[in-house]
Parts: sequence; structure tokens; C-alpha cells
Amino acid sequence: MTKTKPDSVECTLVIVKPDAMQRRLLGVIIQRLERKGLVMIAGEMRQLSRPLAEQHYLSHKGKYFYPRLMNFITSGPLFISVWKGPGAIRRVRTLVGATSPDKAAPGTIRGDFALHTTHNLVHASDSSEAARREIALFFPAIEFPEITPTDSDWLVPNE
Repeated sequence: MTKTKPDSVECTLVIVKPDAMQRRLLGVIIQRLERKGLVMIAGEMRQLSRPLAEQHYLSHKGKYFYPRLMNFITSGPLFISVWKGPGAIRRVRTLVGATSPDKAAPGTIRGDFALHTTHNLVHASDSSEAARREIALFFPAIEFPEITPTDSDWLVPNE
């Protein structure tokens, strides 16, 4: 029997959107990410400017939902954060759930709390390339602290 290597440690971006902030779900979302062994290494509450939102969602420009998305994402405060851990991108995407709350599995953030596809509570990077681009967009030229949680031996076994 061959042992599989544990997921490599990586970083990903998570945005807790205005609807989650208005519904006071930030703590619940952070708690779910932490319980999965991920560590927040940067976080900031801010109001997203239209130009920055357009840069972030450039791949959706021209799609039918784009104007509604721009209005929504700039409508109120949000929380932008960087998370680190083994297989962080995959783990976060799994915890967040499908884009549509109707298709998101129970137990996921969107499956449990989201009410509408546009107001789906959270954005999470979908690939390592996207994570690098998005982190650089929201946290340019920042050096992230090295945080080693006490449970790190359980999360990434030494083998």
C-alpha cells in the first residue's frame, strides 16, 4: 500500500461579501475555515471601489449578470482575507459550496446560508493562478507573517 503525500501548503483569497457582512455571518465563516485547519494570514474589512471590483471580476465583464454583480459587490463593507494551509484552494472551495445556493450541498457555507446566486456570501479563488493574481490585487507588496498553529503536526504530518 502506497502512502499519498499530504496536500501541499498554499494560499488562497476569500472575500466575505456584503450580504454576509450585513447578516453578521463573518464569524461563522471564519470559524468554518479555521476548523478545517486553515490559518488566516491577512484580513481587512473595506468598501470595494468600483475600479477595483471591475479589475477583480474582469473575466465576467460582458456577461448578463455583470452589472448586478458590480452593484452588489460595491454596495457595502466586505472582508478580504488570505488563508494558508494544506490544499487551501480545494478545501476552501469545498467548504464554500456551489455558486448557486440551490445546488450547494448542505453543510457548505452557501448550502447553509446563501439565499441567491448573486448574494452568495463568499468569493474564493478557484485556482492557484487566480489565487496569486487576486492576492496581489488586494494585498500588493505585503509580507505575510509566518504563523505555525499548535495543531500543525496533525494537519501536515512529518513523513
